[in-house]
Amino acid sequence: MSNILIIKHGSLGDIAQASGAIQDISENYKNDKIYILTTRPYFELFKKNPHIYDVILDKRLPKYNLIYLYFLMRDIKKFKFSKVFDLQNSSRTTFYKNILFPKAGNEIWSSSLTTLPQGQDKDQFDKFSVLERFDYQLRNSGLKTRNTMHPNFTWASSDISQIKNHYNLKKYILLFPFCSPHLKIKKWPYYNDLIKLISEKYGKEYTIATAPGPNEIRESKEINALALLDNGKALDISQLTSIIKNSSAIVANDTGPAHIAAHVGSRGLTLFGRHTTAYKVSIERENFKAIQVSNLNNLSAEKVFEKLIIYLI
Repeated sequence: MSNILIIKHGSLGDIAQASGAIQDISENYKNDKIYILTTRPYFELFKKNPHIYDVILDKRLPKYNLIYLYFLMRDIKKFKFSKVFDLQNSSRTTFYKNILFPKAGNEIWSSSLTTLPQGQDKDQFDKFSVLERFDYQLRNSGLKTRNTMHPNFTWASSDISQIKNHYNLKKYILLFPFCSPHLKIKKWPYYNDLIKLISEKYGKEYTIATAPGPNEIRESKEINALALLDNGKALDISQLTSIIKNSSAIVANDTGPAHIAAHVGSRGLTLFGRHTTAYKVSIERENFKAIQVSNLNNLSAEKVFEKLIIYLI
């Protein structure tokens, strides 16, 4: 029995996307122990993943913090990992490789760099979708991939009956009008207009709700929808996953909750401006589609509503 390491630091949407790749790694190494190196926001979450044996915390302190780096590398070396799957594929994880396995190829360290298609540079490779890149990386590391292109994030769910009872949630439409402060280009500005259209057509048939993150609770008060909280606090990732999974439909900006929705089988829409494409981030699924426009300010509530009602019939 060997120890296998997966590296996946985040973010939330990336964690959901990597679920299929993690499952495939586990299924290809059934007789080995699968560990994952991740950051604090996802440490407890990954303990729930049935394909992970144990979780190692990376605080991701600055690389010039040599004392932290020394102890982290020392701890990783103790496991004597026979194979590392770098699903983060960042400059930081490349830095880790140069310390742990400086001369290793993809027989020991699997990353987008060590499995790069012959004659192709990384900039070209990165034009493919996220899931296509994961799939290529694993297949070129000798793995059979059945789940990588079809991530299933339902493992992250938890019991939310108490929250649903508290808010008397039965049929509900979930909106995610938020985005990171430095990524305002992702933000569609007409959620209140959409809420009005939904209410005019469906009355009280659906509860219209949001599930704000810790830094979005104040902003949620600007949206004419029920803000779902747990004793005044933001839902944790497992609660959020379950709330999304049990919704009648979703409308979301291109953020973590949209990627959760895509990979738990939710029905609904995600809204894209020019910041990237739905293809590049592998977000479209059978029941979850994207509306792509050059400028989200020019995407009307009527257009979104027209697409949304398909999921409410």
